[in-house]
Amino acid sequence: MKRYVIGLDYGSDSVRAVLIDTQNGAELASEVFWYPRWKKQLYCNPGINQFRQHPLDHIEGLEFTIKSVISQSGVNPESIVSICIDTTGSSPLPLNAEGTPLALTQEFAENPNALMILWKDHTSVNEANEINELSRNWGGEDFTKYEGGIYSSEWFWAKILHITRKDKAVKTAAHTWMEHCDYMTYLLADEKDLNKFKRSRCAAGHKAMWHESWGGLPPKEYLAKLDPYLADLRDNLYEETYTSEEIAGNLNKEWAERLGLTTNTVIAVGTFDAHSGAVGANVDHHALVRVMGTSTCDIMVADEKVLGDTCVKGICGQVDGSVIPGMVGLEAGQSAFGDVLAWFKGVLEWPVEKLVMTSKILSDSQKEKLRQEIEANFIRALAVEAEQIPLEEAIPIALDWVNGRRTPDANQELKSAMTGISLGTKAPHIFKALVNAICFGAKMIVDRFESEGVKIDTVIGIGGVARKSPFIMQTLANVLNMPIKVAESDQAPALGAAIYAAVAGGVYDNVIQASKTMGSEFEAEYFPQAKEVKTYSNLMESYKTLGEFIENTTKLNKYEYQI
Repeated sequence: MKRYVIGLDYGSDSVRAVLIDTQNGAELASEVFWYPRWKKQLYCNPGINQFRQHPLDHIEGLEFTIKSVISQSGVNPESIVSICIDTTGSSPLPLNAEGTPLALTQEFAENPNALMILWKDHTSVNEANEINELSRNWGGEDFTKYEGGIYSSEWFWAKILHITRKDKAVKTAAHTWMEHCDYMTYLLADEKDLNKFKRSRCAAGHKAMWHESWGGLPPKEYLAKLDPYLADLRDNLYEETYTSEEIAGNLNKEWAERLGLTTNTVIAVGTFDAHSGAVGANVDHHALVRVMGTSTCDIMVADEKVLGDTCVKGICGQVDGSVIPGMVGLEAGQSAFGDVLAWFKGVLEWPVEKLVMTSKILSDSQKEKLRQEIEANFIRALAVEAEQIPLEEAIPIALDWVNGRRTPDANQELKSAMTGISLGTKAPHIFKALVNAICFGAKMIVDRFESEGVKIDTVIGIGGVARKSPFIMQTLANVLNMPIKVAESDQAPALGAAIYAAVAGGVYDNVIQASKTMGSEFEAEYFPQAKEVKTYSNLMESYKTLGEFIENTTKLNKYEYQI
């Protein structure tokens, strides 16, 4: 009997499932579910960078997508040997002592503080600053050193500290907290003992300061200096962590019945989307895999012997086994990539929404057709016009920090800025400036890796932006002055999760072996254009100058406010 696996990839806006033939990596079926509550922006407040998601969006999406790929493929359910889930992160949510998310109880069903705190939620900036201050000055181990030396408001401890200070009811009711990838795995698995359930090495190492050298999570002595609650919480978390080719349990009876599967199906340990995406794209030594969506995650792997005692500064962690077991996974990224362009699109659409779509001249059907036409052509039209603007023409210089800066040197208090606007500046000029900005931000990451002794020979792009925007990819090749390959798979993170599942299900002995058979091919490659490279090098210096000015101004304003 042939053996199949399912990879489930939870992104910021939707969940995607793929059903994969383990023999050759062929995708037999795929399905996407858009989160209905998130689409309405319920529980969110972008003005204060509050972004929360209800677990029902994820649970409903899980059931819909898995049922769909099973139905589409027509395969025998007994031949589906394993499922693996990847998610965004750090995106923790609180659970009660029974392992139920607080948001699924009547008391907390509509409380934003009891929901999943999405990766892009930056309401815990002050708490992250506290963690950094303590880590540098408490007199003991610096528990941030394997996470780039700077703890971010996007991560586990800062978010929990913020929520439990703000909401006493949530603090009292929360027995433990789980990363999104851990909870969705826990939901399906038959292991329901919270103390025995296998937590993700990837999530714990990159976001929760877990490291083998100090015995796991930071000790209670350290956590108590932040808040006694965190010290108590540590007892209800975990000591050991596990890589994603390991088995978290079998599919439990309830979900086997709901999905039309059997309890023989194995559930692999969960992981993060970028790390599984790198596996799906056949990550190897000296290759930087860029997962390009609303934000970016930039993933590399290195042999521990080669890396030695080096702690790469200003990135989002280096963790043994977080990508490929037996190798150190290195993570960096941009807090906004596609989100930069989505922000600009939203700005330009304001008059359309407020004037055209409220007009009494047009019928409802005309408005809907117009809306669909605009949606289909908006970014494409801007890109076509922007691409035709020569670099010698006056183009503004912009920063990509509309959602703060993740790497290098995390600082979520930073904001974007633009300079060089004139009466000749049109929408395509600004669009081109923003595309340049996100590519300059990528260059800063590459430069940081290389300055820390991590060699990069190859860049691989995956995700919607990589596959759908030749303009952005060519600009990126010119800015980086490196060839960039684009993975063929539409669903590289889900494919990577399927590869982990194939190992957990016993089809392959290890992740490298599985990825060689099941991993994505490449569909395109972009090469630097010599003339453009030189011009972009000069523009990059202007980007750095503007960035330094904004960063220094932010520090000055913060100091004056405190005084």
